[in-house]
Amino acid sequence: MSSLDVDTEDLPESLEPAAAFALLGNETRIHILQELWRVDDRPLSFSELRRRVGVDDSAQFNYHLGKLTDHFVTKTDNGYDFRYAGEKVVRAILAGTFTDHVEMDLPVEGSCHECDGDLRAVYTDERLAVTCADCEARYGRYPFPPGGLADRSPTEVMSAFDQRVRHLHCLAADGVCPECSGRMETSFVECDGSREECATTDDFGLDVHVAHECEQCHHVVRSPVGLRLLDHSAVVSFYDDHGVELSSEPYWTLGWCVRDDTTEVLERDPWRVRVAIPLGDEILFVTMDENQRVTDVTRRSGTLEDTKGVV
Repeated sequence: MSSLDVDTEDLPESLEPAAAFALLGNETRIHILQELWRVDDRPLSFSELRRRVGVDDSAQFNYHLGKLTDHFVTKTDNGYDFRYAGEKVVRAILAGTFTDHVEMDLPVEGSCHECDGDLRAVYTDERLAVTCADCEARYGRYPFPPGGLADRSPTEVMSAFDQRVRHLHCLAADGVCPECSGRMETSFVECDGSREECATTDDFGLDVHVAHECEQCHHVVRSPVGLRLLDHSAVVSFYDDHGVELSSEPYWTLGWCVRDDTTEVLERDPWRVRVAIPLGDEILFVTMDENQRVTDVTRRSGTLEDTKGVV
């Protein structure tokens, strides 16, 4: 075994999922985690943590704290502090992931790439979806914790959603699961039938798209091919040269980013796919291999009609 390999036999014994959630099924234990969160100067001593939680019976408090220790809380020489799992629990509570039920309908900047209709953002089941109010074309549906809606205007909500989607896809395309940090495998998906047959809950209903799947938790992130290019240096520079800051353009307003009209499959074994990005009087052609690595960037003058069939 190399020095970089992890021997799973050396890892701490894991709890069964039901047992882990059962440990949190007590108001005092949740209060302990919340009080740890509220202080900036950790670790906290046993007596100070008990005082903050407000439990008079020392033995009872010790029992509940002991249930959290080694799984959600760690004990040090100076007192008690969070384990990562404990922080995740409190963040989920603050985000409203387990406690809030919100439904919203928001106006969205931009127009539909299919019919030029108005766009709406619909929030249900802790997911935000950008759709056309007229033809129901969709431009992504992704998890967005309820806490992200708090104290934000509709414009601020959509800006936060835009940044979150970019981040999720960046991680996935770089091989890191945005849910559990496991290894993501990337594959191109080409549909044989209609777009309706190809559509899934979260993708954009495209003939060609990318699927990222985690080997560990099997979380799947789907996207148009162009979405991978939002932070690529050549694409960012191309927009800069035209006086446009790409990071300020909501992803759903970029046709090449959310549709497959300018995506061309050049080869299938192995995969080689090219995305044409029109802007002003120029087009940037970006070619990617089967792992979504950029292998070629070509810049040409003209329109998409002028460059049809260009290899």
